[in-house]
Amino acid sequence: MSGSWLTTPAVVGAGTMGMGIAEVLAAAGYPVLVWDMSPAVMDRARKQLKERLAARVAKGRLSAEKAEGMFERIQPVASLDELAKCELVIEAIVERLEAKQSLFAQLDELVSPTAVLASNTSSLSITAIAGVTKRPERVLGMHFFNPAPRMPLVEVVHGAQTAPHVLKQVYGWLSGLGKVPVRVADAPGFLVNRVARSYHTEAVKLVAQQSARKEQVDRILEGAGFPMGPFALQDLIGIDVNLAASVSVYEATFHEARFRPHYHQQRMVEQKALGRKTGKGHYEYGG
Repeated sequence: MSGSWLTTPAVVGAGTMGMGIAEVLAAAGYPVLVWDMSPAVMDRARKQLKERLAARVAKGRLSAEKAEGMFERIQPVASLDELAKCELVIEAIVERLEAKQSLFAQLDELVSPTAVLASNTSSLSITAIAGVTKRPERVLGMHFFNPAPRMPLVEVVHGAQTAPHVLKQVYGWLSGLGKVPVRVADAPGFLVNRVARSYHTEAVKLVAQQSARKEQVDRILEGAGFPMGPFALQDLIGIDVNLAASVSVYEATFHEARFRPHYHQQRMVEQKALGRKTGKGHYEYGG
């Protein structure tokens, strides 16, 4: 276990990212508390986690003993109040500023004044989230990438009032987890999502203009060295999540034209063609 300052972390949100982050912490030896407002989401997340761990055991990538230990260390809690003892709470809920601000206002009243509150937001303002608390100096962004257990990069985002010693503490702790933390400023889209807007949006525009097919764009960019083409990557991330990041950056830059999302993305969300998680997005997925 790494990070002497931390004994009991927590994750709020049992979606793909929340459970992925919880898995990272459990693999490092931490007992991690997880709360989600929906018991059904929590039950489904635990079932999927057990299946993922069993699959890794079957492939020889993980021992049965370690898999069982990881699963047991991820402890669901029935009430947000049960997070009062936690020194670190990582939020991984829906990508809406109002929802995150409401949660952080509650956490601010609940946990110790010395606790660190972190948001896994991919593009929303950390300064705006911290602004609803009495501890803006102890609020920061901790943006993991999907899938969190495999992706090494974590953006450590400092808001306008985040204390330097808190950033240093979290940076060192993430390094101890085997992650690659990168300090970034609280600017629209931070680092990765700012750069990725063109990768995703321009690809959608090319296909909409019938300049190329989705398969061609993905094949060419993968051939150029990218691990995944933009359409396959959007399906993995989730079309809805990708659109939310695009809208957030567009609005935060006061509608700068080069960041404008394409209406094709909105149409896919309306059809619930969200990618791998719904079985259909830019491509179809069986099973």
